[in-house]
Amino acid sequence: MKHIFLFLFFTSQAVASTMLPDSTINPKDSLRKIELNEIVVTASRISESVLKSPVSIEVLDARQIRMSAQPSYFDAIENLKGVQLMTASLGFKVYNTRGFANPTNVRFVQLVDGMDNQAPHIGAPIANALAPSDLDIQRVEIVPGAASALYGMNALNGLAQLITKDPFTSRGLSISQKTGVNHINDPLSSAKVFSETSLRYANTIGSRLAFKVNLTYQRGYDWIARDLTDLNPNANTTLGLTGPENPGRDLVNNYGDESANRRTLTIGGKRYVVSRTGYFENETTDLSLNNLRGDAAIFWRILPKLTISYRYKAATLDNVYQRTNRFRLDNYVLDQHGLTLESPSVQIRAYRTRENTGDSYNIRSMAENIDKSFKSDNQWFTDFTNQFTASTAAGQPITNALATARTFADAGRPQPGSETFDSQIARLRDINNWDIGAALRVKSWMYHVEGQVEPTRVLWAGFRQKTGIDLLAGFDYRRYVVFPDGNYFINPDRTDHNLIYGKTGGFVQASRSFFGDRLSLRGSVRVDKNRYFDPKVNPRISLVFSPTENHNFRASYQTGYRFPSLFEAFSNVNSGGVKRVGGLKIMSQGIFENSYFRTSIDAFQNAITTDVNTNKLTTEQAIQKNKGLLRPNTYTYLKPEQVNSIEVGYKGLFFTKKLYVDVDFYYNVYRNFIAQVEANIPKRSNPDSIPYYLADRNQQDRYRLWTNSKTTVYNYGSSLGLRYSAGHNWVFSGNASLARLDRTDQGDGLEEAFNTPQWITNLSVSNPDLGNGFGFSINYKYQSSFLWQSSLATGMVPAINTFDVQISYALPARTLGPLFFKLGATNLLNRSYTTFTAGPSVGGFYYATVTLNIPQ
Repeated sequence: MKHIFLFLFFTSQAVASTMLPDSTINPKDSLRKIELNEIVVTASRISESVLKSPVSIEVLDARQIRMSAQPSYFDAIENLKGVQLMTASLGFKVYNTRGFANPTNVRFVQLVDGMDNQAPHIGAPIANALAPSDLDIQRVEIVPGAASALYGMNALNGLAQLITKDPFTSRGLSISQKTGVNHINDPLSSAKVFSETSLRYANTIGSRLAFKVNLTYQRGYDWIARDLTDLNPNANTTLGLTGPENPGRDLVNNYGDESANRRTLTIGGKRYVVSRTGYFENETTDLSLNNLRGDAAIFWRILPKLTISYRYKAATLDNVYQRTNRFRLDNYVLDQHGLTLESPSVQIRAYRTRENTGDSYNIRSMAENIDKSFKSDNQWFTDFTNQFTASTAAGQPITNALATARTFADAGRPQPGSETFDSQIARLRDINNWDIGAALRVKSWMYHVEGQVEPTRVLWAGFRQKTGIDLLAGFDYRRYVVFPDGNYFINPDRTDHNLIYGKTGGFVQASRSFFGDRLSLRGSVRVDKNRYFDPKVNPRISLVFSPTENHNFRASYQTGYRFPSLFEAFSNVNSGGVKRVGGLKIMSQGIFENSYFRTSIDAFQNAITTDVNTNKLTTEQAIQKNKGLLRPNTYTYLKPEQVNSIEVGYKGLFFTKKLYVDVDFYYNVYRNFIAQVEANIPKRSNPDSIPYYLADRNQQDRYRLWTNSKTTVYNYGSSLGLRYSAGHNWVFSGNASLARLDRTDQGDGLEEAFNTPQWITNLSVSNPDLGNGFGFSINYKYQSSFLWQSSLATGMVPAINTFDVQISYALPARTLGPLFFKLGATNLLNRSYTTFTAGPSVGGFYYATVTLNIPQ
């Protein structure tokens, strides 16, 4: 470990820190300054104190960011109470709260200064692609749990609001450089250098104009996903072939050996399940990280309290990303234009987001189609069968004969790194059909207009004085536009026109205080309408009781709805012989009605194998015996998801405001989870022939359909956060979060996977001013093991125990401005972990930072 720190100390590059240009605030801030004066806007869309927020809200302010042991504010969000982190790659991290997580989190909304920065075609954020830089972030506000009563589409699990600095008040030039190293003692890679360069410049022109510019460039080498767990361990147990001897293995991060790439071969009167060989992820994709993002904004104060602003953000990404499969994002472009008009009582915002996936590709499809391009499935399995038959006839033991047959069938197979292999990658990444290629070619746009007004602030001030009632109202309109690429999306109405999808909605909120502001009641109702669904109503009611200034109790009840995302509604993907189809009736009519559950087909085929191998039946006899196992598909077209949520909580200060306490408890009821069902249609409709066609993989069309679970799911949880200011700048803090799946009323197998650890705990100690400009912080995280379930892979995610540390030094301003140095490590002990099954192995990351601020 010693040589790592020597490298970081003496590297000629310095590192971008989470220090902000104006974060040289007095480190002796008390909890009163940190908490009582912190203003949040996300919980209720109006400014209010953190202590008196009607729902749970977590705030990451400038001081916490500065002292975080994490290399950036986006990483530091992980340590907030109730937040679960999913690391899909070094450059792609996803957050979730309160359960039902996945790496493409369509139930969690991420806003930047009020603008949704999702990738339109998936309906979820592309990590920090359009997020602010470390130099421009002012604070982060996280609302765990449902927020769709005020924010509408998708905000079922939570909401993150990233708030940037005002160029009128945060002026000057800031430059930072981050240098780090990862893959220390990694058997799959030598140590790799990470670099991030950031720049921010903001200034005013006169008293009414201001502007700012940000730029961040990252380079590095990604974490490697190479889980060797067999997802199909029981394929050949009736033959005693298990573990490495199982010819039907499906290794988690080996692609090309999945269900679509294996067959049941009848050889010598026995049935063997055999899969093709496939390739590992790091053999079939480029793991280099090369991301560039930036933004520019101009602000005009028309009046002292009326500002109009224009913002432009853009990013290009080259890194790994995960949803149903693992993807390589290559020359992926995302940009956003936004226009905002703001006053104390009125806000109007309009923005457009554009997405172009560039040269991106599906890693699984790449691997399996390299195999198929070298030799077709029919030829490969024929060669395997012939060689296995010859080897066993020559007296080889079964296990040796299987290995010999695989070697024979793979003869001439392209090897990773060879010229032939690389040419196949270049060819396949440009074929936009995952049955024969790997390209991800999507062009999409999102248009959004919204506004809100507080009429009782100015126009109806007299009404507020008479009644004590504050009113807030808002509307929004959103429209998605997708260019039909013929594989990922089609337009079922007009194939020569773009695909259009959208919704409109609005809300009204009323609040009133009683008993000298000790009791605050607030209620809101929202209505959203989509072309394909009836209007949905989202109400929320909350109260906050504050017997004293320092003690605040809260309770709330709300419902929330989520309309299907573009992909869930309109997908049309060929992938490994399986057609993934959107769940709207316009996309999937006729498929639901004529298909059979794949689970029942698998059980049917397994029963045939067992009867042939152990009970000595013929295939004909086994089919007739077990055809009763087949079950027609009983699911149907998509409906919106729904959640009902109740929450109670308390925030307070003790011991002359040195101890801050925040505790909450919630209970959620989910209905109509949007999920996928796998169902196959026999290629002929003769009822007597259906069992024979479903017994043969080649005689059925395979589908994965978006639909709704019939199960009602109940989950609950609680969290506790503590922060103690011990004097002399010492701060001790910690939080613990409990999340449990309570019960399901049916358990139909389509309820969304909970995918959340029962316990997440963070403990930290920090001191920003030990003397002579030095400071430090240490954070310990514990996350309990949990079951991860997804269509890509299912398995147990081991518990996580990690230490993150940093030491800092602030050099007082001299000629140019203050310099801030930071040396830190995440996962200090370099104990590799994963945050979800099939995800990459995350090791230690060691970094050094320097930031220069030149105030204007």
